[in-house]
Amino acid sequence: MKKHLMAALAGTVAGVIATTQVAGPLIAQELSSDSSVYDQLDLFGDIFERVRAQYVEEVPTEKLVTAAINGMLTSLDPHSSYLSAKDFEDMQVQTRGEFGGLGIEVTQEEGFIKVISPMDGTPASKAGILAGDFITHVNGESVLGLMLDDAVAKMRGPVGSEIIITVVRQGTPEPFDVSIIRDTIKLTAARGRVVGKTVVLRITTFNDQTTSGMTEALKKGIEELGGIDNLDGVVIDLRNNPGGLLNEAISVSDAFLDKGEIVSTRGRVAGSGERYNATPGDLADGKPIVVLINGGSASASEIVAGALQDHRRAIVVGTKSFGKGSVQTLIPLRGDGAMRLTTARYYTPSGRSIQALGISPDIVVQQPAPKPVDPAAAEEEKSAASRQRSEADLRGAISNDSMTDEEKRLYEEELARAEESAKLRDEDYQLAYAVDIIKGLTAIAPDTP
Repeated sequence: MKKHLMAALAGTVAGVIATTQVAGPLIAQELSSDSSVYDQLDLFGDIFERVRAQYVEEVPTEKLVTAAINGMLTSLDPHSSYLSAKDFEDMQVQTRGEFGGLGIEVTQEEGFIKVISPMDGTPASKAGILAGDFITHVNGESVLGLMLDDAVAKMRGPVGSEIIITVVRQGTPEPFDVSIIRDTIKLTAARGRVVGKTVVLRITTFNDQTTSGMTEALKKGIEELGGIDNLDGVVIDLRNNPGGLLNEAISVSDAFLDKGEIVSTRGRVAGSGERYNATPGDLADGKPIVVLINGGSASASEIVAGALQDHRRAIVVGTKSFGKGSVQTLIPLRGDGAMRLTTARYYTPSGRSIQALGISPDIVVQQPAPKPVDPAAAEEEKSAASRQRSEADLRGAISNDSMTDEEKRLYEEELARAEESAKLRDEDYQLAYAVDIIKGLTAIAPDTP
């Protein structure tokens, strides 16, 4: 934050020095502009006093001022807003990884609340809320026309209490209600698992714990495989990750890049931008990487995907990301509140802005809707599989004399890993696809000393 603020200040000072070298007409223009600003402030003051004096009910002064500030900020873009002292405190708690609520990241679109993504393992995720859903009502009350913070406030409440939200979903003809029990949201920013010889890193958010959690998960996965020589590659799963801290997105990208730019930011004032570069060291030691994204991958997730994609360090798989390419600076204000203000756009290493466009995957892979489970059909399929026979099942089949016992053991282990990956397709098709890509790249990679 300090870097952004200092860069903006330096640019402003430079601008003032430049204007002192311009003649009188510009000074007159500045005075005219100042006069216009004062006229507008006088108009605001007149309306403010008229509301206080003549509105049908008495309104607290603080409420009027807060609403005016919020109206100004939210009219700029969906991500600028005013945070009261309590909201500011809640946000600081959230970046530390534990907070109360439903577990959804939201924005505002066409007057309604749009879900950017549900967070893994949260009440919203368990209730079936999906990225792209629109929330139109909270407990029967319409959110149309409410400011984003006000709508979010309606969704907050005591842990254990019930909330009913009305959802509009693309492809579903009618709105439907979803009942959710509020809970304490404890986010595990990063966790890992081993699939075959691939380490899958699931990153759910970018908070203070992300880089350390990811590094530890990768280390454990490599140890489970018996060393990095046995690692085929890494899948970084950023699906439904709504983003978070810029510095964490930079450090996660840096963990897999040896050099080059990770991301740059450009603000309104020329020269106020920042460039962030990678430092030597690759946690995956050059092994293949696949990054998984979808429509719920936003902000910091898109920085990571864009950086690894532009440097050709990773293959990006899935569907187009959300497209939030702006940087918000938290500016503390008097009274312990804060202003969240969009101060810059960010750009991937190739110089592209993904604002409102998103990151396009190298390979588009849709996630199929889960099939309804039919116990009878499942049993029939299992019976059919058990009836499949091979040469080895035939009476009197001659044995294979070309493999030693050790080679046969390794062959059977490889077959078991392949069958494990095949089962993953029913659970998570996109992830199975990513693991298969890693396996394919490893199979054709030249041997390296």
